[in-house]
Amino acid sequence: MTTRAAAAPRNLEEDDPLEDFQHREVTLLGKTRKVYTAGTGPAVIVMAEMPGISPRVARFARWVRDSGLTAWMPSLFGRDGAVPTAKEGRAVFERACISREFRALGANESSPISAWLRALAAHAHAECGGPGVGAIGMCFTGNFALSMMLEKAVLAPVLSQPSLPLDEPAGVQIAPDELARVRQRLEDEDLTVLAYRFEGDAFCRAERFAAYQRALGERFVARVLPDSAAGPKAARSDDFFRFIPTPHSVLTVHLVDREGEPTAAARDEVLAFFRRRLLA
Repeated sequence: MTTRAAAAPRNLEEDDPLEDFQHREVTLLGKTRKVYTAGTGPAVIVMAEMPGISPRVARFARWVRDSGLTAWMPSLFGRDGAVPTAKEGRAVFERACISREFRALGANESSPISAWLRALAAHAHAECGGPGVGAIGMCFTGNFALSMMLEKAVLAPVLSQPSLPLDEPAGVQIAPDELARVRQRLEDEDLTVLAYRFEGDAFCRAERFAAYQRALGERFVARVLPDSAAGPKAARSDDFFRFIPTPHSVLTVHLVDREGEPTAAARDEVLAFFRRRLLA
């Protein structure tokens, strides 16, 4: 079965009302968050990049849905469905950096939000069934998919340009004891972690992938795309991504949705990875 998108094209430069998702309030560990769900079949937790659930992040969630899976897209920061603007995006970024739920600086620590996301994975698995759950984090949330492996329901983790910690290019945003437990689980259950970055990415550099490779060995499957594979950024002066000086967002902003494009191939590989682990 194809993993290519089946949804009708949308204008990605207009706010997305997310009308084809179910809007839910999910309370776990005493914290209530909005979660957008769509589809049938086993669940995949889709965690947005900074500054939130943009039309391009929602497009990826729809690709998950159209692959025969259920997308679960939690609202973690920002204005849901909004086209990222420079002013609003910067404010969201600054709030997240000082939030108690996120650890943007300093290596070898896990963000507290990871516990809630693990609970969400267990909840989604109980509701959607199947052998387990997939998880993908992007940029600010990129590392969270790995921390979620401490939840036994998570079988298919994907890290797309994991950018934390911001101040240590070779740092990893997970506590050492948790990383060791993840490594052991990967070995015991014959699982792998998929990870993506652009070669010249200033926020997710080669040092970070090297650190994960040392920690996880062959269980860490890295994909490094050439900068030439990145599509053009938006030209608007108020676009948040004008602050990103290099190719960065493999599956959203810099994805070129055409046959034969490396970023489209990366998207298809991710969807196939989810289907292989969750629909076998």
